[in-house]
Amino acid sequence: MTTVGLLYPGQAAEDDFPRIEVMLDSDIRVPLFHTDADGDSRTVEALRAAGAPERLAAGVEELRLAGAESVVWASTGGSFVYGWDGGHEQIAGLARAAGLPASSASFAFVHAARELGATRVAVAASYPEDLAALFAGFLESGGLEVTAVRGSGLIRASEAAAADVELVKELAVAGDHPDAEVVVLPDNALHTAAHVPELEQLLGKPVLTANQVTVWEGLRLTDRRIWAPTLGTLFATREPPLGAAEPRGIEVRE
Repeated sequence: MTTVGLLYPGQAAEDDFPRIEVMLDSDIRVPLFHTDADGDSRTVEALRAAGAPERLAAGVEELRLAGAESVVWASTGGSFVYGWDGGHEQIAGLARAAGLPASSASFAFVHAARELGATRVAVAASYPEDLAALFAGFLESGGLEVTAVRGSGLIRASEAAAADVELVKELAVAGDHPDAEVVVLPDNALHTAAHVPELEQLLGKPVLTANQVTVWEGLRLTDRRIWAPTLGTLFATREPPLGAAEPRGIEVRE
């Protein structure tokens, strides 16, 4: 059995994770701990507060007791607002607090794009334009070329959580770009787990969504690979070549 511990701010689309657990149809568990959030407004200030070290550390003991082998901060916005260097500091602190390999949803997008061999991505964000631009900058810091950035102005997480599949499709189509090899939807408040293959068929290219890459990242940190094409191309890639080296993220064991 492999157990990936997740830290999730507030209440929004956390029911995607038990859905993913079922879709993986394996001996994988994804227990989740809700961290504190000051409401559901997505401003830079609110997102930075949600990702504060003391708030992330509050959930790690419960996840350790649940048998977590890795821990992922399941908040794209609550990680990229710290920037590339600040994001590394954030997950280093989380790894120290948990005594486990740690990462965040923002780094998960970078690692997932690399897994797919993609260098050019389009950002189809539900966020306001300023946050979408910050996320694009984070991806560029990770070595990706962002061919297009679109924000959709959903200020509150509850608005994103209420979006149906048709709205998610509209977001993805509007944010796509002909030069993009992959389209990314960076919002853990969007329900996307059940729709990735449909989105990929619609766009004709791989799609990365926040809750999908969050679970994948946690599994990557445990060196666990699983074939689950119902979760999109990311979960249907070939095994890495023997001897291939890839940074696993931040690992601190005490």
